[in-house]
Amino acid sequence: MLQASVSSRIDPAELDRVQRIAGSISRSFEAKVVGQARLRETLLLSLLTGGHVLLESVPGLAKTTAAQTLADSISAAFHRIQCTPDLLPSDIVGTQLYDAAHGTFVTQLGPVHANIVLLDEINRSSAKTQSAMLEAMQERQTTIGGQNHPLPSPFLVLATQNPIEQEGTYQLPEAQVDRFMLKDVLDYPSPVEEAEMIRRIDAGVYSAEATPTAVAGLDDVRLLQRAAKRVYLDPSLVHYIVGLVYVTRHAAKYIDPALASLIEFGASPRASIAFTQSARALALLQGRDHVIPEDVKALAARVLRHRIILGFEAVAENIPVETVIDAIVASVQIP
Repeated sequence: MLQASVSSRIDPAELDRVQRIAGSISRSFEAKVVGQARLRETLLLSLLTGGHVLLESVPGLAKTTAAQTLADSISAAFHRIQCTPDLLPSDIVGTQLYDAAHGTFVTQLGPVHANIVLLDEINRSSAKTQSAMLEAMQERQTTIGGQNHPLPSPFLVLATQNPIEQEGTYQLPEAQVDRFMLKDVLDYPSPVEEAEMIRRIDAGVYSAEATPTAVAGLDDVRLLQRAAKRVYLDPSLVHYIVGLVYVTRHAAKYIDPALASLIEFGASPRASIAFTQSARALALLQGRDHVIPEDVKALAARVLRHRIILGFEAVAENIPVETVIDAIVASVQIP
C-alpha cells in the first residue's frame, strides 16, 4: 500500500508561527504590488518549495517589481538579468579572469549566484545561454573552470517572457521549461487597481528610497520550507495527482477525442512532483497541515500549462491549453 511521504505532522504552535511569517511576507508584498493576488500566491509557493517559476504576460504588469519586493521582504540577495541575443553563458554563471599581478586565474561568480534571480525576457537569449541555466536550476550549482560552486540557499529562478513579440526570440527547450515548477499567466489589472497604482506612484511608493523593510529572514524561509515538506498528503491524493498526469499522456481514452487529438506530448513525472510540492505549500498558506483535493485542482493550470505540448491544430483553432487542462481535471474522479 502506498504510504504518505511525511515524517511528522505539524503541531499547532508551529503552524501558527508559519502563518505569521507567511502573512508578514504577503502583507509586505501587497503594500507595494497592487492586485496580482495569484502572482503573490505563486511566488509564495515558489518560496516555500524552492521551485522555479515561469511568468508570462505583456510588459508593465509588475513582474520585476514583484520579484524585487519579495527579495526585499526576506533580506534575500536579488539579481536581475536582462536577457538579450548577445548574452553569453559566462555573463550568467561567471568566468575566470587572469590576474597578471599574481600570474593566476581568479574566478568571478556571475549574477546567478543570488537567492532570487530574475531572468527577464528569457526567450530573448540564445539556446546556448538558456542551457547555461539548466545546471543552476537542477543541481543548484555552477561549474566554472572545472570547479563546482554551490548556489546560496534558498535559491529561486523567476523567468519572464513576453508572448507578444516574436522577432528576436528563441523558443525555450522543453527540457528547461519542464524544470519550472509553475507557470503563471498574468492579466491586466482592473480599473480600480490601475487607479490605485497611479495613486501609489504619486505617493512615492515606488521611489528608490521606498525600499520595504524586511519582515523575515532567510532562516524564516528555511523554516517555511521544512514545514511545507511535512504537510500531510493522503495516499488517495497521491493517486489523484498521478491520475491527472497519466491522463495527459493517454488523453484519447478519457476526454473528448477532438481535444485529445490536440495533445502531442503529455506531462513528465516532474508534473507529479510539482503537484505534490506546491499542493503542500498551498495548504500551509491556507492554514492547514494537510492537503485537500481543492488544492490540487487550484494548481492544475499552473503545473500543467507548460508541460502539455499541443499541436499546430490548437494554434490554428485558437484553443488554449487551459481548455484541455479543464477537460483533463473533469475526467479524473476526485477522491
